[in-house]
Amino acid sequence: MEPTLSNLKPPRGSKHRKVRVGRGMGSKMGKTSGAGNKGQQSRRGYSRRPGFEGGQMPLHPRLPKRGFSSPFPKTFAVVNVESLNAFPAGETVTPEALTQHGFVRAMRDGVKILGDGELKVALTVRAHAFSKSAQEKIASAGGKVEILQ
Repeated sequence: MEPTLSNLKPPRGSKHRKVRVGRGMGSKMGKTSGAGNKGQQSRRGYSRRPGFEGGQMPLHPRLPKRGFSSPFPKTFAVVNVESLNAFPAGETVTPEALTQHGFVRAMRDGVKILGDGELKVALTVRAHAFSKSAQEKIASAGGKVEILQ
C-alpha cells in the first residue's frame, strides 16, 4: 500500500507513552517515584556540579599547584631554518613572504625562526623572534638576522 496523507503513521516502536511516576503502588513507580529513599539525590531539583564529591574536598583543589602561567602569553607562528632553503640566495625573507609560500598559516603574535635543519643559502631574514641556534645557522650561511618589533 502506498503511503498517502490519509494513511501516514509513525514506524512501529518509535512512539512511547510517557512514564507517569508517583501514581500509586500498582504502577511500579509509586511512592518514591524511582528516586530511592531519602538523601540529597532523592529531592526535587537535585543537580550536582561537575567534580562535586559529596562535600569531600574535590580532587582539583587537593592536587599541588606548580609553575607559572603568564596572563599575557605570546604565541608565535614557528618556521624552521631548513624551510628557508626554498628562497633564492640573497633574498630578504619577511613574514609576508613566509605566508605567501605557505610556511605560516596564521600570524598570531609574530613569526619565530627555529634552528632545526641546515640552511644552504645566504638570506636576510626578518622575523619577530629567533632561537640562538637559528641565528648562528643564518650567520654561518652568510645571511643576516633582523628582529622586527
